[in-house]
Parts: sequence; structure tokens; C-alpha cells
Amino acid sequence: MEGLAGTFQGDALRRWTAATTAPASILLIRAVVGAVFLLEGTLKFVDPDAFGAGRFVKIGIPFPSFFAPFDGVFEIACGIALMLGLLTRWAAIPMIVNMVVAITSTKIPMLLRDGFFKAAHEARLDVTMLLACVFLLLAGGGALSLDSLLLASPRRRHHKADPDTELW
Repeated sequence: MEGLAGTFQGDALRRWTAATTAPASILLIRAVVGAVFLLEGTLKFVDPDAFGAGRFVKIGIPFPSFFAPFDGVFEIACGIALMLGLLTRWAAIPMIVNMVVAITSTKIPMLLRDGFFKAAHEARLDVTMLLACVFLLLAGGGALSLDSLLLASPRRRHHKADPDTELW
């Protein structure tokens, strides 16, 4: 009986991971969000003083020599996964946490110190990335994703797309 429950849970997770009603055009959102995370993660290794451990020290993140590369690896891996539409919902979750930490550790102190308009200006990308990741968590990878290709049910894989309804 335990095997049956495990299979049911595995099937439910696979369906949740692959399920999407999002159009193929969500590829554009995945590409931009993934590229930004890939760039930011890479910068933590290319220039660690400005974007990695040095920055983490400046903003008060504990154990910066550990957390900066840790964050960089997650940003690179999740950025690539988002661009490919591979485990899209799962990749969005750590990036939501990432953006919440970024906003609370840098933008909230700026809001308290410099006021709303300066903080709002500086937070625009962070808030956009946070909301885009929440959107990808809710919507899934879309029709043009590896999630849809690899994890969708065989019946759905053989479904002919209607370009008038599924692309835009």
C-alpha cells in the first residue's frame, strides 16, 4: 500500500511541476528572468568584491564567504533552469526567497534611511524579479518548456497546439 501512496504522490508532484495553462509566449518572461539571475550569479564569481562576498559583508549577510558563492550557484542553476523551462516552478521558489532577502537586506534599510522615492527607484528590479518569479511559480513553464515536453502526460504531448490560442 505504501508503494501506491508513493506513486500517487510522485504523480501529483509530476503533474504540478508540468501542469501549465500558460501560453508559449511565457518563454519571453522565463528568458529575461533567467538571464538576469544567470548574470547576477556569474558576477558573484567574476567580481566577488563588488557583487559577492564583499557586497554581502557590506549589507550584513552573515558568513559572506559561504553565502555569496552559495547564492551565486543557486542563481546560475535556477537562471538556466528558468530559461530552459526545466523544473520552472521548483526553480522559482529559491529565487523568490533570494529576492525577499535582497529586498529586506538592502531596500528596506534604504527606505528607512533615504525615503520612499530613492528606495522605490533602487528596488524596481528586485520587485520586478520577485513578482516575475511568483508569476512563474503560479503559471508554470508554458507550452514551450522542457517541463511541458518531458513531464507532461503522453496524451498531452501528442496534442496538436492551436497557434491562435496557445502562442499569445
